[in-house]
Amino acid sequence: MYRRAAFSLAVLGRLAHFVGATVTDPAVLDACPGYRAKNVFAFGSKLTADLVLAGKACNVFGEDINKLKLEVTYETKNRLHVKITDPSEARYEVPESVLPRPHADLLMSPHTSAIKFSYTASPFSFSVLRASTKEVLFSTASHPIIFEPQYLRVKTNLPANANIYGLGEHTDTFRLPTHNYTRTLWSRDAYGVPQGNNLYGNHPIYFEHRTTGTHGVFLANSNGMDIKIDDSEGNATTLEYNIIGGILDFYFLAGSETDPTEVARQYAEVAGLPAEVPYWSFGLHQCRFGYQNFVDVANVITNYSAANIPLETMWTDIDYMYKRRIFTVDPDYFPLNRMREIVDYLHSHDQRFVLMTDPAVAYLPGMDYGPFDRGTAADIWLKAANGSSPFLGAVWPGVTVFPDWFNQKTQDYWTNEFKLFYSPDTGLDIDGAWIDMNEPSSFCNYPCTDPFEQAKEQDLPPARSTLPPDPNTPIFGTSQLQKRVDHSHDDVQNPPYAIANAAGSGALSDRTAYTDALHANGLIEYDTHNLYGTMMSTATHNAMLARRPGQRTLVITRSTFAGAGTRVGKWLGDNFSQWDHLRQSLSGILGMAGVYHVPMVGADICGYAENTTETLCARWAMVGAFYPFMRNHNADTSISQEFYRWPTVAQAARNALDIRYRLLDYIYTAFHQAHTDGTPVLNALWYKFPKDPNTFGIDTQFFYGDSILVSPVLEENATSVDVYYPDEAFYDFHDFSRTYIKGGGVVHLSDVNFTSIAVAIKGGAVLPLREKSAMTTTELRKNDFELVIAPALDGTASGALYLDDGISITPKTKTSVSFTFKNKKLIVKGSFGHPTGVNVARGKCNYAHEV
Repeated sequence: MYRRAAFSLAVLGRLAHFVGATVTDPAVLDACPGYRAKNVFAFGSKLTADLVLAGKACNVFGEDINKLKLEVTYETKNRLHVKITDPSEARYEVPESVLPRPHADLLMSPHTSAIKFSYTASPFSFSVLRASTKEVLFSTASHPIIFEPQYLRVKTNLPANANIYGLGEHTDTFRLPTHNYTRTLWSRDAYGVPQGNNLYGNHPIYFEHRTTGTHGVFLANSNGMDIKIDDSEGNATTLEYNIIGGILDFYFLAGSETDPTEVARQYAEVAGLPAEVPYWSFGLHQCRFGYQNFVDVANVITNYSAANIPLETMWTDIDYMYKRRIFTVDPDYFPLNRMREIVDYLHSHDQRFVLMTDPAVAYLPGMDYGPFDRGTAADIWLKAANGSSPFLGAVWPGVTVFPDWFNQKTQDYWTNEFKLFYSPDTGLDIDGAWIDMNEPSSFCNYPCTDPFEQAKEQDLPPARSTLPPDPNTPIFGTSQLQKRVDHSHDDVQNPPYAIANAAGSGALSDRTAYTDALHANGLIEYDTHNLYGTMMSTATHNAMLARRPGQRTLVITRSTFAGAGTRVGKWLGDNFSQWDHLRQSLSGILGMAGVYHVPMVGADICGYAENTTETLCARWAMVGAFYPFMRNHNADTSISQEFYRWPTVAQAARNALDIRYRLLDYIYTAFHQAHTDGTPVLNALWYKFPKDPNTFGIDTQFFYGDSILVSPVLEENATSVDVYYPDEAFYDFHDFSRTYIKGGGVVHLSDVNFTSIAVAIKGGAVLPLREKSAMTTTELRKNDFELVIAPALDGTASGALYLDDGISITPKTKTSVSFTFKNKKLIVKGSFGHPTGVNVARGKCNYAHEV
C-alpha cells in the first residue's frame, strides 16, 4: 500500500557517481590487481587459503583490504560453500537467527562431489565445474575480486544468451535479460511494481539452465547490491555482483543434468523447506482498501453468497483501525461488537477472517495508547543512531516507531499484542494475518529531519471522508548480542558505491528506516534493512502460533528475504489494473514459487490501483484461480471490483473456481511434497522439458503443480491464444481431447471466450479430483473423488494424493497414496490412516473412456 501524495570518487575519469546509481567501466575494475592465494591448505572436505593483495591497490570505492581469508567447504555431494572474509576485522554476516545455515556432511570428499572447486593462485581466480563433464558453471577468470569496506565485487563469465532465472523480487521476464541489465536488491515500498526496479523483497539466488543441465548460485548476503548482467564483452554473458557491505558467502548447487527441479530441492536445503498452510487457505480471498465501515464488509460477504461465488475468507485493510493505529478498531466505523458479529457469522458458515497489521506503531507518549506504552516500557523500539531515543518515521498513523526484531523482548511484545487484540473472547478472532509496509516503509522524505512536520504536511493520519453508519445497522439479511561491526569509518547514508535504489531520491534511507538506525544487538539497518520484513514475518508467525498452538498459520507478507517461505506466504504488492501487470504476475509467481521457495503467492487479482475493466477482471479472475494464493484486492481510489460486480466476471470466477476447487487436493498434495523435499509447486515449462530450447523463455504459460498446463489469454479483447505444447501428449481438462505435436509446437486456440481459460493435463498424470466443487473448502472435503488418467506417449501415468485434517502442524492421521497406470491397469498403493468419509465415484482415462 502506497501513500499518494554524496560521496563522489573518480578513477581515471571513468567511474561516475550520481543520484540513483553508480556507473562503472568494466575495464577499470578488471584492471584492479586482485589477490594472490598463499598458504593453501586442503584436508578432507575443506580448503583454506590466505588471499593477499596482488599489486598496487585499486581503491575504487574505498581502500582495498590487504589480506582476506578463503574457506571452501564441500558440504554435500551437491553443495559447495565458498566464503571470503576479512580476518582482521569483524564484518557483518547474515545472522543465523534469521537464516539458519545448513549442516555439512563432515565425511564429504571433493572426490565424491558433483561439483568441483578449481582455482588459479596468482592472480587468484576460481571456477566451479560440473564433475561429470568438466563444464564450467561459474568462473571469475580475468575478473579480479575487489574487497573494500563498502564495496565487494565478484564477476563470472557465463555462456552467450545465458538462461538465468531468479534474483528477485522483480516484475521482469522470468528468464532475465542479458543485455545491460541490473537487478538491485534493496527493499522498498514499490507502488506500481515497475519493471527494472528494486521492489519489496530480496532473493540473491539464481538458477542457470543449459541443455547440459541446471545449477544454482546463492549469495548469503543481505546488504544492498547491484547484480549486473551483460553481453557486451565479447561473445559471452557476464554476471557481476556489486555489494555495499558484508562478506562473500556463496553456496553453489550442482542441480542436475536431467531434472531442473533438482536444483530447487537443493536450494531448499539452504533456504529451508516451504511451510504447509491450512487447507482452507486455498479458497478464494476477498479484500479492499476502502471498505468504509462494517456494513460494507458484511455486504460483500452477503453478495458473494447471493452470486453463488465461493468466498472462503474475508479480509479487511487498515480502514478498520482508529486513526490508522494498529491493534485498534474505529468505534464509530468498525465498532468491536459489530466486527465480532461479522467474525462469528463467518465462522458459523465455515468461512474465515483476516486483518491487516503494519509494523509501524503510532508515537503517542502520554496518550494512553497501549501498544506504544507497552513497547516503550519494554524498550523494544528500533533506535536512532544515538542509541538512546527511538528512530522516528512517518507512516499511516502519523509519527511512528518501529519494533526492533533483533531485540530479544520484541517477540514477547508482539505475541502479547496479538493475544490481546485478536482474542477469541474479547477481540477479533482472526484466522490468518496480513502484514504490510514491512520494508520498513516510511512516508518521510529524505532527509527526514522533522517527521512531525512531514506527517502534518501529508495529513497523517488521513481524515475519514464519509459519515459513520448507524451502529445498529442490520447486517447479514437475506442476501542474541553480537560483536559490534565497526561502521565508524563508513558513510552508511551515502556509501561510495551507490546502488540503483529507485525509492525517492535514491538515498538508501529515503522513505524507510535510516541506515544508521541501531538494533539492540549492535547491528544497524545498513546491514539488516533487507531482513526487516522477514523478521516481522517470523514474529507474526510465532504470535499466530501462540494464539492457536499446534495449528498451521497463514501469514501473508509483502517484504521477504531468503528463507521467508518457511513461515509465510506473499502477495506481489501494489500492482495496477493493466494488461501488462496481469502478464507480469506470471513471472512473479514463477519466481516466488519456482525459485525462492515462497509458494503461497499471488498477485492482487484485477489489479490494486487504477480502475479495472470487465474483460480484464474476467481474464484475471481465471488466471488468479491458478495462483496458489487467490485474492481479489484493490485500492480506495479505484472502483469496486468484487467478482459479482459484472455478469461476465461473475461467470468467469465461477468457472475458474470450479476448476480450482476440484483440483484443490491435487495442489494441497503438491504443497505437502514441497514441504517434504522442496519440489516446486509451480513449474516453468522448461522445468518439465529441459531439452526443449523453445520452452526456456516461456513465461505466459506454466504448470500448476506437476501436470496442469495453464495457458491464459493475456491480451485485451483477444478471444484466442497460441499455446506451445512440448513433445508429449496433452489432454484438454474439460473434454479430455488429446493433442500431440511431435517435437513440440504451437497450437492456435480460437473461441476462448471471456469466461474460459485454456487448461490441459500433461500426459503421464493420474489426477485425484473432487467430483464437484463447493461453496466452502469445508463442504468440498465432503465430496467424492474421481480419478482422471492421462497416459503419456508410452501409455503410462502416475500421481499422488496426500490427505490429513488440513490444519494441524503434526496431524494425528494421514493418508498418502500413489497411483501407477501401466498396461491399462491402475495400481493404487499407500497408507490410509486419515478417514475421509468419501469415495472414489468414478475414473476417466484418455478420451473420457470409462475405466
